[in-house]
Amino acid sequence: MDRSPGTDGSGGCDAVVIGSGLGGAFAAHALVEAGARVLVLERGRWAHRDLDDWNPRRILIESRYRGSSLRVRQGAGREASAEELPVNEVVGGKSVFYGAAALRFRPADFDRWPISYADLEPWYGEAERLLGVHGTAGADPVEPPRSGPYPYASPPFSAPAERIHAAGKRLGLRPFPLPLAINFTNDAAPRCVRCDTCDGFPCRLEAKNDAAGLLRAADAGGRLTVAPGVAVRRLRVEGDRVAGVEGVVADAGGGAPREERWAAPLVVLAAGAIGTPAILLRSGLDRPEGGRSVVGRFLMRHCNAVTAGLFPFPTNPERVFHKQVCFTDGYEDRPDGFAAGVVQDIYTPAPEVVRHFAGGAARLLLPGPVVARLQSLICITEDEARAENRVTLTGESDERGMERVEVRHRYREGDRERLASLTRRARRILRAAGALATRVWPIRSFSHAVGTVRMAASPADGPLDPAGRFRGVENLYVTDGSAFSSSAGVNPSLTIAANALRIASAIAGRR
Repeated sequence: MDRSPGTDGSGGCDAVVIGSGLGGAFAAHALVEAGARVLVLERGRWAHRDLDDWNPRRILIESRYRGSSLRVRQGAGREASAEELPVNEVVGGKSVFYGAAALRFRPADFDRWPISYADLEPWYGEAERLLGVHGTAGADPVEPPRSGPYPYASPPFSAPAERIHAAGKRLGLRPFPLPLAINFTNDAAPRCVRCDTCDGFPCRLEAKNDAAGLLRAADAGGRLTVAPGVAVRRLRVEGDRVAGVEGVVADAGGGAPREERWAAPLVVLAAGAIGTPAILLRSGLDRPEGGRSVVGRFLMRHCNAVTAGLFPFPTNPERVFHKQVCFTDGYEDRPDGFAAGVVQDIYTPAPEVVRHFAGGAARLLLPGPVVARLQSLICITEDEARAENRVTLTGESDERGMERVEVRHRYREGDRERLASLTRRARRILRAAGALATRVWPIRSFSHAVGTVRMAASPADGPLDPAGRFRGVENLYVTDGSAFSSSAGVNPSLTIAANALRIASAIAGRR
């Protein structure tokens, strides 16, 4: 479906969407459904969908889809230690590598948003339909109100998942089937073979319902063009409108990159919670008027950790998919106003991956037979939005001549306390399931990054109005996770998709 834009760079399109992750793909889908001609610009290229995409070394260690690197400063001030974090770049964005968990935010999670859960509920249902979510309505003990059932029923638990489910029940907890955007039952599309290379991997079969698949489906009418290999540098703003999009197109054959421009009556920015503010900053759209001074600030990423249990037996000898169980017990306990979060079953990576990332003496203590006796739970808790957690520009240029991005981030003590509470619960569950010992491994990625261009009722609190429009620029909208006003305590994917549908559908209705 790759088609070159016209000689003016736009091909006469009605909308340019920057970014092809869930925020960009769902916005493009809604606009195409309304009859618009849409051009999607994406920095990465299409995933190969071959055997190497299921190779743990190629994907998780060698970073097959590595593009630019993100500089991360974890401490305070410029003297804080910095590290380079590789970033995957591919059509479909982070959704190509996600674990497909599809949980909704809860009504209280929207207390700091300018919209309510009720405003988003119909779009949650539509996002679940488009993603083919398998779930069990009413099983989640703190499930938010639903206007309908899930599109598909949850599949039976595999043996490792049943082990965790039964242990939780013995402890008096209320585990339930994790809603998943994976095709387990629909024969009209590729079905999941329940392998153990899902979370963190592109699906070779495309049975994991990611944003790339939605873009392929949206192209059926011929109104959608996806242009891969395009890195957007800046937006050219004239008066109160975006007059053009400027970027660099990489030559697929290895030739020199070329400068190009695109224009359309509507521009949708969905490059992610790090890429979107970077483009706005490079465009000079961080002036203090209209709330723009907060562009790049209030970065949230969740406060996450994996709790691993060592069992006296191999925990998954059949190597089957088992990311199926979720615990939301205590989610609504909000003594400090933030969601307690969730505990979910998660797969154990291949031995070479575990040893690679374990570090120190743990590398010597984790031979293959030991790794085979591990089973893990991931703990996800809400983190507080703080102005000092932000995306900035370094003043240095990357390989495409663009100013590089730096992230400065620190958790507050309350974030760490909520995570500690969740990891204690995860340890109890694992011990009840038969684990002899447990260990906690912090997660330092930005796979759940949100909040850097947030929506707010007041211009002083956020650069986006409740409709997702960038204040002061009439034809610029933001539909990715950067629009979030809080991170809640669940994977943000479904909420990104639902909010993108809400914003783009309203745009289409007005135009």
